Amino acid sequence: MEKLQRIENFEKLGMGMFVHFGLFSVAGKGEWYCFAHGIAMQEYVKLFDKFKVRKTWAKELVSTAKKAGAKYITLTTRHHEGFSLFDTCGLNEFDAPHSPTGRDLVKEFVDECNRQGIVPFFYHTLLDWYNPDYKENFPKYLEYLRASVEILCKNYGKIGGLWFDGWWDKKDENWEFDELYALIRRYQPDAMIINNTGLSALGKVGHYEIDSVTFERGKPTKVDQSDKIRAGEMCQVLNDHWGYAKEDMNYKTIPSLLNDLIDCRLYNCNFLLNVGPMGDGKIRDMDKATFTEIGNWIRVNKKFIYNLRGADIEAENAKIGTDGKYYYAIINDVAMASDPNVAMAGRVCTVKIKTDKKIKNLRWLDTNELVSQEENGVFKAKPFQYGTSRNLRVARFELK
Repeated sequence: MEKLQRIENFEKLGMGMFVHFGLFSVAGKGEWYCFAHGIAMQEYVKLFDKFKVRKTWAKELVSTAKKAGAKYITLTTRHHEGFSLFDTCGLNEFDAPHSPTGRDLVKEFVDECNRQGIVPFFYHTLLDWYNPDYKENFPKYLEYLRASVEILCKNYGKIGGLWFDGWWDKKDENWEFDELYALIRRYQPDAMIINNTGLSALGKVGHYEIDSVTFERGKPTKVDQSDKIRAGEMCQVLNDHWGYAKEDMNYKTIPSLLNDLIDCRLYNCNFLLNVGPMGDGKIRDMDKATFTEIGNWIRVNKKFIYNLRGADIEAENAKIGTDGKYYYAIINDVAMASDPNVAMAGRVCTVKIKTDKKIKNLRWLDTNELVSQEENGVFKAKPFQYGTSRNLRVARFELK
């Protein structure tokens, strides 16, 4: 089977930023605030009058993504609450241009992505808590859904793809995906079509036209390519919520997020790491710092992750990947050299690369220093020099 160019292009992006932004950001209690707290819609829509987004939001967002090493951004143009960040062109007035913000935020987002060389992707909800037709007249709702997607496909230039979410709310209904996906192909023939299978169906393919399967908060596995070559993508949160939650301090560590990124690349999947801006569009300092440090690690390690794939060899105490020319041993929990009165002694492990071939030019990727082998493919994970502690360390080598 031949790999389509759009899928090849998507795989090369490697890492993206997911952005959950909407009226829920004003409440600061997560993207499912309306549903989880049992808020009546007539009460929830009062957030509309408080939605005031600063004009620099898109520049800050895209700059943060770029510093992190993200090559694309997937923005919630409309989440389950039914509020649109784009001009709905008369479909309703429950959108950003009619809010106190008074602007088309999707246009601002796309324009800034294009300025900074980032590929824009659009998330769009399938279920809808605002539109009464979703419950009362589903065929009419599907017409509204397709009209909304048509606006996104026609009015913002070339996009990287569309990311759908929420079909599992009505699993037994006919969602008319043939018509929806055909509409996208008509206006955006090179766009990726992604439809999230949620937490309960990781990596499943819901329709032939799907270009990438999803692994929501779950480790990626081998992608099903039985009927066509597809990509894979894991989406992950910084803490526990996708949308901004003021009282969520349960942050993941940077090494754990980097491990997710590495695991994705070893399975030829992309890593989509989420941020939830606050109600005015500002990104929390903690979120921005986490993205910045991930980008620093990627740059120090020569941006090897973008071409990284799974390898045909294994190792003890290391993950092994390849870019087709070099092999990479990625080692966790590498110690920092220090006086015992300054820091606790860290883990110093021995790596054993399992191969019958000769290992040549084994070097630490961050310093280009030659690695001393005890025997072919056997070496100790040298601690970081005092003043540096990155946890993950990468050694690059060749096989002869």
